[in-house]
Amino acid sequence: MEPRDRLALALDVDDLVVALRLAHQLQPWFGVAKVGLELYTAAGPDAVAALSEAGFEVFLDLKLHDIPTTVRKAARVVGAFGASYLTLHAHGGPVMLRAGVEGLTEGAAAAGMPIPMAVAVTVLTSDADAPPHILGNRITAAVEGGCGGIVCAADDVHEAKQLAPRLTAVVPGIRLPGGDPNDQARASTPEQAFALGADLLVVGRAVTAADDPAAAAAAFTDSIAG
Repeated sequence: MEPRDRLALALDVDDLVVALRLAHQLQPWFGVAKVGLELYTAAGPDAVAALSEAGFEVFLDLKLHDIPTTVRKAARVVGAFGASYLTLHAHGGPVMLRAGVEGLTEGAAAAGMPIPMAVAVTVLTSDADAPPHILGNRITAAVEGGCGGIVCAADDVHEAKQLAPRLTAVVPGIRLPGGDPNDQARASTPEQAFALGADLLVVGRAVTAADDPAAAAAAFTDSIAG
């Protein structure tokens, strides 16, 4: 895989025009665009469609967490959007996660779209105080629920791969050495994350808030290639 295929650009803004401007500027270094709650609340499914048309795989980070029926119905709608990934919160348990996976499959099939990967969020990188057993429980839920991947901190990837080696490990909170961790209590560098077994890194403010976003993006790619 090319380095850009392993980097997801977090477009955490509230304006689709701004998001698309950033995405186009940084497309040489990022093959995946992450649409989180802020952008999705502002622009809805149009954000997924616009970024897909621009040539990105779209990581739709909604962290769905509700009763299984509601999650299934919501995921069925998302399945028709053309996103490549959808996050569900593993705290909802295996029955809820399985409902989300089934909904995604149904929605994508009905629309003639590829089936997105359901990604279970385990422990937020802003949570430094989660009990040790939580990670294992939520990885088990992801496996039992039929998810294709998990979101976890870099420090959790080794344990995650021991428990579920086939799951794609998505790691947010990525910073270059010396970078401001902001509210990410368990941030890591690209080199650290990949050394621990990460498959896809989510990069946001370290690039989008930089004085020169293109230079910052190039630095991330160089750090991986090196």
